[in-house]
Amino acid sequence: MSRIGLISAINRYPVKSFAGEGLDACQIDTYGLKGDRCHAFFDETKEGWDSFFTARDIPAMLSYKAKLVDENAKSDDAQLKITSPEGRNFGWDDDLLTEMQRYSKKKMLMRSYQTQSPDLKAVDEGSILIIIDTSLRKLEALWGKPLDERRFRANIVVKVDESGFSEKDWIGKRLSVGSAQLHVDKYCDRCSMVTLDPDTLERDGSLLRKINEEMRLNFGVYASVEKTGVIHAGDQVHLMDR
Repeated sequence: MSRIGLISAINRYPVKSFAGEGLDACQIDTYGLKGDRCHAFFDETKEGWDSFFTARDIPAMLSYKAKLVDENAKSDDAQLKITSPEGRNFGWDDDLLTEMQRYSKKKMLMRSYQTQSPDLKAVDEGSILIIIDTSLRKLEALWGKPLDERRFRANIVVKVDESGFSEKDWIGKRLSVGSAQLHVDKYCDRCSMVTLDPDTLERDGSLLRKINEEMRLNFGVYASVEKTGVIHAGDQVHLMDR
């Protein structure tokens, strides 16, 4: 194995399109980070990814912060705590549904997935999203504005050892991360989510245009889980020989 860097940040997003939580450590289950994207709002009249309500259409979703407060709770729903931009606390319940319904004329429904459910694969395009610090700095320089890594909603941010290293070199290969092993499957094709400032919610379409012009919309990579385990911030990341 050859070392390529270390984990500088771990992020989990328990509710699709809500703000997430930074972690010092996390279990990697078969589908991804434990508790990641296990809850979502959806439109029963649609199917697939199009059925989910996201911040692309409701930017205010990003101002609600989701975290898991008790990973030993009897149900996944009982673990979840939501904090609104006004500081109100919610669980995954009817009160939260009423709160969120204010933002859409379309009927919203709630869906939660058991952590071992194969349906979790339908919540997003890949299991674990990884970005690297050198690509962030490169894009920041190209864009000409300060760039917050939260725009990209990565599960793992890697600080690489060599400035010339690119995540494209990982595609089709395996990574050893903590006690887990991942297979890097493909690039992440970016959408309008990145145009939203995670704090002000203001849109700036010039960022997506720059990613399209310079990177063909590719920023970050998706990885699937080959071996479950635990990862910690500061863990070394190795590219496996085979």
